Amino acid sequence: MLSIKQSLYRHFLAVLFMLFISIVHPGSSISADGSVDKKEVKQPKNPYANAEITTKIIPSANNTFGYDILLYGRPLVHQPHIPGLPGNEGFSTKERAQTVAEFVVKKIRKNEMPPTVTIEDLNNIGVLK
Repeated sequence: MLSIKQSLYRHFLAVLFMLFISIVHPGSSISADGSVDKKEVKQPKNPYANAEITTKIIPSANNTFGYDILLYGRPLVHQPHIPGLPGNEGFSTKERAQTVAEFVVKKIRKNEMPPTVTIEDLNNIGVLK
């Protein structure tokens, strides 16, 4: 027969074990029979998938061009110069600025925030050539 101290110790260990499992596996729960139930974690909805996103080509230094990206008419991105490159000059043509702006909008629609643009991206979409 177990003593009261041994019984309390076993209960303490059982509670400690359940606490440990709940910390290590927060998406799980332990039922009274000791089985572990996994809970589904729902992915949050993408707030930009169907949002009203528009672009606007803006003038920049030395007769070059940048872009603004507007979310429901409010500024989200203001990019007056070529991202990833030193200096204050923008793109040489409105078309190149528009191409990059549309690239950034695609990233935003995929919820890639912040919508970074690398030199490799600029080369791949052909705006630095």
